[in-house]
Amino acid sequence: MHMKKILLIGNGAREHCIAETLKRSPQVCELFVYGKAVNPGIKSLAGDYKLGALNDLPAILEFAQMVRPDFAVIGPEDPLADGVADALLGVGVPSVGPVKTLARLESSKSFTRDLLTKYSITGNPKYRTFTDGKGLRDFLVELGDYVVKADGLMGGKGVKLSGEHLHSVDEGVSYALECISLHGHVVIEEKFVGEEFSLMSFCDGFTVVDMPAVQDHKRAFAGDTGPNTGGMGTYSNAGGSLPFLTASDLAEAHAINQSVCDALFKETGERFKGIMYGGFIATAKGVRLIEYNARFGDPECMNVLPILKTDFIAICEAIIEGTLGGAGGGGADGGLSIEFEDLASVVKYVCPEGYPENPVKNVKVEVGEMPSGSGGLAGVRVYFASIDAREDATGESGLYMLGSRAIAVTGIAKTLAEAERLAEAGAKQISGPVFFRSDIGTAELIGKRVLHMKELRGA
Repeated sequence: MHMKKILLIGNGAREHCIAETLKRSPQVCELFVYGKAVNPGIKSLAGDYKLGALNDLPAILEFAQMVRPDFAVIGPEDPLADGVADALLGVGVPSVGPVKTLARLESSKSFTRDLLTKYSITGNPKYRTFTDGKGLRDFLVELGDYVVKADGLMGGKGVKLSGEHLHSVDEGVSYALECISLHGHVVIEEKFVGEEFSLMSFCDGFTVVDMPAVQDHKRAFAGDTGPNTGGMGTYSNAGGSLPFLTASDLAEAHAINQSVCDALFKETGERFKGIMYGGFIATAKGVRLIEYNARFGDPECMNVLPILKTDFIAICEAIIEGTLGGAGGGGADGGLSIEFEDLASVVKYVCPEGYPENPVKNVKVEVGEMPSGSGGLAGVRVYFASIDAREDATGESGLYMLGSRAIAVTGIAKTLAEAERLAEAGAKQISGPVFFRSDIGTAELIGKRVLHMKELRGA
């Protein structure tokens, strides 16, 4: 059997989880990694590990040409927006990750909104794109409740909502002008009321195959308070849905993903090959689109990949070859059957004190013994994020936090309650100047989501 060579780009917890899932494949593979820091979890799974900037295309290409991988998996959004997939394709290396013109689905909020409008795809809010301040204040007043979105990659921290982050029209105008000065334009949208969820789909440019739905928690502190972050934690439920969603919610979200996949090809002539990740919101009037990402979510990745039953390498190859839906693309001959274990999962991110605004850095943390689950895939997974494994002045090795989210702990079990218990117990085993959100995945917090949707739907 040919040993597969796979190039993984990125070094966060998401990439640690991707690496683990690739290595779990029944196909034997050798993993080569290009990242900006040494992730100890990834390093333990990899052959060669190259350090460098993720936007250094010549260095990435040199490494790729040296290892000659069968394909690459691109984890973070920045390299996708910078055209790493295009550059790799130029030297004969296909990627799970879209080319630059399609990565605009994430890197340009205005591109995505305009795409939905042009191709009459449901889910858009009332919105306008501004390149200067003309008419900006009037539009904010007209909307009443509004959202201001920086039209570029901001690490999940570029979106500000009226009533939560912006408390007057003056503050809205000020932030919008700041975004224009940074990116040249800004998107202003009506504010949706409902419950958010993530629906990630494997996509080969013809077919989208959904993963279990996940709910993320962006705010830093318990009770959804504090500043926005890259995501403090997530949960998914057995059966692939969430307690506050209906079957029609998931069907609507899937239909939007499929329509966007088709529209991207019509618009660009290119097939989207990678992970299409829709950030949706269930409202009283149906499902609406908040934004798209063009890669696995972080933390959402750590909910779904650990329970993936199907060979991940086979999925990657089907994405690249355009055969997710069958040999001819678009569902011609059966395609690949993609299955997940019928389990719930809860992720809690352990972060340095002061995160996200003023985190402690270069401080040591220790990981204790994790609790065990009850058989099979149940149990706890630990994924390293912004962590450096190095020796101190005395020569003793340890794990040091670099300032962003440090360690993700995933609890997996048959029920959400048990998955939450495992994630909570695991997060408590990480000692140092750290904190995490204890409320993620709890019955109390999820109950509030369910009640909120019942009230909105008039049920």
